[in-house]
Amino acid sequence: MQQRRTTFRKPRGFTLLELLVVLVVLGLLAGIVGPKYFNQLGRSEIKVARAQIEGLAKALDIYRLEVGHYPSTEQGLGALVVAPSDEPRWMGPYLQKDVPQDPWGRAYVYRSPGESGEYDLLSLGKDGQPGGEGENAEISVWQ
Repeated sequence: MQQRRTTFRKPRGFTLLELLVVLVVLGLLAGIVGPKYFNQLGRSEIKVARAQIEGLAKALDIYRLEVGHYPSTEQGLGALVVAPSDEPRWMGPYLQKDVPQDPWGRAYVYRSPGESGEYDLLSLGKDGQPGGEGENAEISVWQ
């Protein structure tokens, strides 16, 4: 009877070439998908800013219906949460939480009377500067 010898090989790891191929493929995928993903993030921040501005505008309209006028620039958007001392008809709060910051972490700009209407409510965009294009453009209640 013959004996068979079975030899067990140690499992080998990946070769350097296989690892390099995987890294190149991952790099190509990141190069193609990455810019589209980050571009989409910028658009979603703009959508969030527009939605927040619409919500603040509705709260300002309710404030105006109850008090008779929009909050002054000095009172600001804080008048939607805390009663101004000189407003006896204030029936708020008109927001469930504090006044939100824009998606880039800055306060919304509020002016009453405004340049474009009874009030201006806007975010200065990603760069925080007036004007701009794309993500850096102002987002206003009147757009």
